[in-house]
Amino acid sequence: MFVGLGGFVGSVARYSLNIFAQRYAMNWPLGTMAANVLGCLALGMIMELTSRGVHMSPELRLALAAGFCGGFTTMSSMIYETATMLRAGDYLHAALYTAGTFLFSMTAFVVGLMVARFLVKISPGFGN
Repeated sequence: MFVGLGGFVGSVARYSLNIFAQRYAMNWPLGTMAANVLGCLALGMIMELTSRGVHMSPELRLALAAGFCGGFTTMSSMIYETATMLRAGDYLHAALYTAGTFLFSMTAFVVGLMVARFLVKISPGFGN
């Protein structure tokens, strides 16, 4: 139930982000890329905070990590959009999109780890 609720919220957030992003990037799947990057940032923070002893119930962890992040990030959409670019012969954009999504998402994940470490460092009782 927690994963489903988190997934619902994540999916609605992703859809809203895609609608918002379409205003600024008509021919580029910016919303999908942003969802993947932001989802990785959130997942990095969740992972680091819980590994540093910040109390988070198993139910909340499931709702946030598997549910929200799983519903918010969009690997299947990314693959579809990349395949569409490839079918259209737009190899450069397909390569940039794939590499950019991976690099920005991995960077965001690491930034999430660092933000969580900073939060714990400046507030030792954070989350307890």
